[in-house]
Parts: sequence; C-alpha cells; structure tokens
Amino acid sequence: MGVILNLETSSTNCSVCVAKDGVILSMKELNSANYSHAEKLHIFIEEVMQEASLKMENLEAVAVSKGPGSYTGLRIGVSAAKGLCYALGIPLISISTLKSMASQVKIKNDEVLIPVLDARRMEVYSSVFDNELNEIRETKAEVIDEHSFQDYINKKHVHFLGSGAEKIKELFPLEMITYHCEVVPSAKEMAAISSDKYNIADFEDVAYFEPYYLKDFVIQTKKAKA
Repeated sequence: MGVILNLETSSTNCSVCVAKDGVILSMKELNSANYSHAEKLHIFIEEVMQEASLKMENLEAVAVSKGPGSYTGLRIGVSAAKGLCYALGIPLISISTLKSMASQVKIKNDEVLIPVLDARRMEVYSSVFDNELNEIRETKAEVIDEHSFQDYINKKHVHFLGSGAEKIKELFPLEMITYHCEVVPSAKEMAAISSDKYNIADFEDVAYFEPYYLKDFVIQTKKAKA
C-alpha cells in the first residue's frame, strides 16, 4: 500500500494532499495571484499529515508536479519534495502538470483535451491528450495566433483548459470548442496518477531530477534611465 504526499506548485495554486492507494486522506490548497508557495507549502504539508493522523515516517513516496509552469513555483515544490525524499529515504515521483490538468475534464472518444498554461504575452505551455489521457502531441512553449491548433480545431471537438484558455478564447470563439478557463493544476488529480506510478516503481533519481522548465528562465532587468 502506498501512502504518498502530492505537491503541486507549478502555478498560482499552492496545493498539497496526502493519499493512500490513490484515495485522498487530506488536502489543502490556496490559489493566490500573489503566489503563496514559499509561505504556505510547508504549513500545508504539516496540516495534511496531521489531519490524516500520519507521521512523516509513514510516507512511502513524495510526488511533485514537474512542470511546465512557474519557474519559481516549480523550484519551491521540487526542492521540498527532494528534501523530504532525502530525509526519509523514500522515492520521488514526478507528474506532468499538463496531464494532471487534463485529467480534470472527462471527454468523449472523438474529442481532444488541450491544457494550456499562461506564459508571457501571447505565449502558452500546451500539450494535447485524447480521452484516455494519451499524449498525442508533445508539450510545447508556443506563441498562439489564428493558425494555432488548427490540426485539431478543424477535425474534432476541442476542450481548452487552464489559465491560457482565456487568450485562446479571444482567437477562436467557435461552437466546436469548449473552454474550461477555471481549471488550475491541483494535487487532487495527482493522487491517482502518483499511485499508478508508485505501483510500477516509476521513480526519479532524487539527486539529478530537475523540473521541466521547457524554456530558459529570463531575469527581467530594469532599463537604466537616460
């Protein structure tokens, strides 16, 4: 039986749950535009463990959302996950942020899911999944325009979900598209996925694992005044 702590920090939502065999025992999350991860993550970890009447020593693995997403958010989540795995001597499980998002929406077999996370300006992180959550197009960082996603929009009913869906909605206000702009990455959907990975021993190398940033982090500097 796998008791797994799930950490999701790739977006504005700081989300933590502890689950046993994929069934959530306790969960805490806060979706704040100000990014509460640094202040809330460890507090939420302590609270879910207490609510589930578990000690850290009861954990059998830690799962973390690997990205893509917020550079700082991913660093915070992965650092916490790796620290716990080192201290407790337990395996680390990584979960695709976009696949976890896609699992929040159920679709028919002739439809597709396209989770999209807002990046900067008209850029998004996206991937494409079928109704069984098989990835049918790899994850990309892309600037969206009127030509984006045409291979899917012109052929099937498409579900866009996530923070980037608002940008796409402005470009494609079509009947064959359903928008789920309210969807955010959450530890809730990680529980079942991490349990499946635990059962087949799909673990990461704790020493060398890095988040899936997808593109280089760019530090914005202020221009000097003339």
